[in-house]
Amino acid sequence: MKKTLLATAIVGALGASAAAQAATVYDQDGTKLDIYGRIAMGIAGGGPEFNSSGAEIDDGAEFVDVYSRLGLRMSHEVSRDLTAFGRLEWRFSGDERNTDQGFNEIRQSYLGLQSDQFGTFQAGNFDAFYNQFVSLPFDVYIDRGLEFSGHPTQSRGDSIGYYTPDLSGFTAFLQAKHYSERGEVEGVGTTEEGAVVAPQGGVRYAQGPITVGLGFVEDVERGGGNGEMLYGLIGSYDFTDQFSARLGYETRDNNDGYTPNATGDNGFDKVGLGGTFTTGAWAFTADYYNVDRDTQDDSNAWAAGTYYNVSSNFDVFLEVADGDAPTVDRDVTLGDLTDDVYWLTGARYHF
Repeated sequence: MKKTLLATAIVGALGASAAAQAATVYDQDGTKLDIYGRIAMGIAGGGPEFNSSGAEIDDGAEFVDVYSRLGLRMSHEVSRDLTAFGRLEWRFSGDERNTDQGFNEIRQSYLGLQSDQFGTFQAGNFDAFYNQFVSLPFDVYIDRGLEFSGHPTQSRGDSIGYYTPDLSGFTAFLQAKHYSERGEVEGVGTTEEGAVVAPQGGVRYAQGPITVGLGFVEDVERGGGNGEMLYGLIGSYDFTDQFSARLGYETRDNNDGYTPNATGDNGFDKVGLGGTFTTGAWAFTADYYNVDRDTQDDSNAWAAGTYYNVSSNFDVFLEVADGDAPTVDRDVTLGDLTDDVYWLTGARYHF
């Protein structure tokens, strides 16, 4: 299988196939409009048996929407080297009737300018550049399974970003999100931090079979962080046209004045190891993480997935994950290993 075919198979199976399946509804005089989306539904069950307060909760099976969405991509060629673009994407619940509203969320909405010579600048509501250029090799699961920082990390709204063109395999990026307190009483505000800017940046190298990203995020509390800097070094290597392995490390210092969030994370060190194997219409993924926390117990996490492309537009999947698995030793039983395992199976139609 050629590398381009492998990439298409992985993208189609793992949920980013909107780009490949987008339908061009207008393309004339340098102006282009694409529409894309997916309807996805499944059945989910399992997961933790107790909430953060220690109360037992129902973890039975449930029919669920699996991130159905509808989006538009727009672009206009200003010149041979400059393109203006925009993107708008909504999320909706496809598993049940919704009479109150058509869409649940404006997932992305941004505009920008792209130049092959000078790079790309964009502003608005978009995925974190840290996720796009650093943690992306591990972001292969439809639902749970990514333990490194994902696409909402200090992003999604009131953000500006810039990344360079490909420079012999290297791409540098910088992004800033603004948390405003405009309209609040001076000296009081809604938080102790007040108005803040959360920057993130780094560099990615992608050449041949190797992809490596190095980045940082100022993980401010307003955005769900602990006020300390987060760093990550994450990469992947294509051993063959069908098998790709990934390895990553992410760290954040402890903050003694921080009140832990629902996950209990303050300072931590995370190491992840995983891989993806494709054959024909099938794709298989597996990942393992060791999480060393400064103020909480250490934990292990793992995830695995199986995906099958019924056609270029339709796929089925099964994912299992445990975000806090017990350490395997002589005292651990099979029941201990399966107690908190979350599972999701379903199907998606891409258009």
